[in-house]
Amino acid sequence: MAWYRLAYRPAILQDLAGLEPSMAQRLLDKTKWIASNIDNLRHEPVAPDLPGLSKYAVEDWRIFYSIDRDDHLVDIHGIVRRRELRS
Repeated sequence: MAWYRLAYRPAILQDLAGLEPSMAQRLLDKTKWIASNIDNLRHEPVAPDLPGLSKYAVEDWRIFYSIDRDDHLVDIHGIVRRRELRS
């Protein structure tokens, strides 16, 4: 099993800034889990016009990420509360 590094977009700090610290830590821990289980997960596209972007649900939150298999990198694009996606 290959190891994948994590890269966080700058907006991630804003996404997590207003959260309770325990939930922010849980979401960050889940990004590490995604990177360590990349070969065991199904990575379905978020939308047909965004084929490289996948999402993972954690309670009411969605972690949006892409995978660069050549560089063994998981790029975390955003961590967003589900209800904010509908507004």
